[in-house]
Amino acid sequence: MAERLYYSDPFLRKFSARVAEIHELSRAGGQSVWRVALDRTAFYPTSGGQPHDLGILTATSRSGAVLEVPILAVEEDEHGEVWHHTDKPLLAGTEVSGEIDWTRRFDHMQQHSGQHLLSAVFERELHASTVSFHLGETSSTIDLDVESLSSHNIERVERIANEIIAEDRAVTMRNVSRSEAEALFSAGHLRKLPDREGTIRLIEIAGCDLNACGGTHVRSTGQIAGLLLRGIERSRHGVRVEFVCGLRAVTAARQDFAALTRIAGLISTHRADTPAMVEKLLHEAKTSAKTKQKLYEELANYHTARLLVEVWAKDGLRVVRRTFADRDADYIKLLASRLTSAAPHTVALLASTQQEPACAVLAHSGDLDFNAGQLFRESLAQFGLRGGGSATLAQGNVPQQYLAPLFDSIEATIRDVRAVVPNDPA
Repeated sequence: MAERLYYSDPFLRKFSARVAEIHELSRAGGQSVWRVALDRTAFYPTSGGQPHDLGILTATSRSGAVLEVPILAVEEDEHGEVWHHTDKPLLAGTEVSGEIDWTRRFDHMQQHSGQHLLSAVFERELHASTVSFHLGETSSTIDLDVESLSSHNIERVERIANEIIAEDRAVTMRNVSRSEAEALFSAGHLRKLPDREGTIRLIEIAGCDLNACGGTHVRSTGQIAGLLLRGIERSRHGVRVEFVCGLRAVTAARQDFAALTRIAGLISTHRADTPAMVEKLLHEAKTSAKTKQKLYEELANYHTARLLVEVWAKDGLRVVRRTFADRDADYIKLLASRLTSAAPHTVALLASTQQEPACAVLAHSGDLDFNAGQLFRESLAQFGLRGGGSATLAQGNVPQQYLAPLFDSIEATIRDVRAVVPNDPA
């Protein structure tokens, strides 16, 4: 088994090692991915909610040629061996030097240590236990076994956590036996007891938290450099809390500030007044939508009356065909419904050409015995198009060049099947 250097020194950035074993993991398109085991490693494998490290292995041949091998992933197998995934092979026995992607590692240390602190504060202040943890690319989450969290408690937990960060309390590591860990857990000092035998690694935040963990952590809470709670939502376990630490918190705050500034500029108000202005605009938008709908309905009623006068029945069937360049899809659907409910033996073939493709609608009054959705779908298929709907109303997007032949085809089909009694008055 490889000696895990990150256990004793998570701040170790460079190390030397020897290739102990190598296997081809996969091959695709002539490119192989290799699994490399070292006799010692500072690369952290994905584990406990913390992602793996990245970095480079460097080997130098006797001739002085240098081979740099990027680390694509790091994983631990069921036997406890650490495997480094690479796209270049290295011979067993080769001496290599490794260098950790320190920016990524330190970010993970900040987030993971922040999680320990946050979970401890939630436990102490609200008796909310953490049941899972996930460290993501841009933010992290913990799931708490509670039904809900109030805004007041969220703000209080965030404030307390940041006060502890500002106090720069020591974060230390020690190894204990299983029996000692059980005693600490029974006494209420250890927050969680892992389901494993042998030596157990404990991480302690002075005066705040003692927890079993195999991850990498900062040396003091000050290195977490700030913690920001981003939001809460329901989860399978209870409540999920999203948070960011360190530079992630700075980045998130900067993005939020930029977004707020842009919104304030768009609505011509100060950032502090943005919520009130947005509420006002939303209220006005709802009022305008109601007014618009009322006007739409009044206009549709007027249009309906005019069209029923303009279009006479032929052979007991009234077919209203119109194309509107200044009306949208919602309006023509409303007009089609009004037309076919206002008069018997009526078919509406309407289109809105505000956009390309146009929106076409077929509707008929309830006394006509044919399926609008089926007929519309079959007619569109002749032009390689798709659409459909219910038995009395159907719609689809149709290139404007096909509107006239499509409507001709539909009207001819309806008249051919003689869905109404000839000479039945309309």
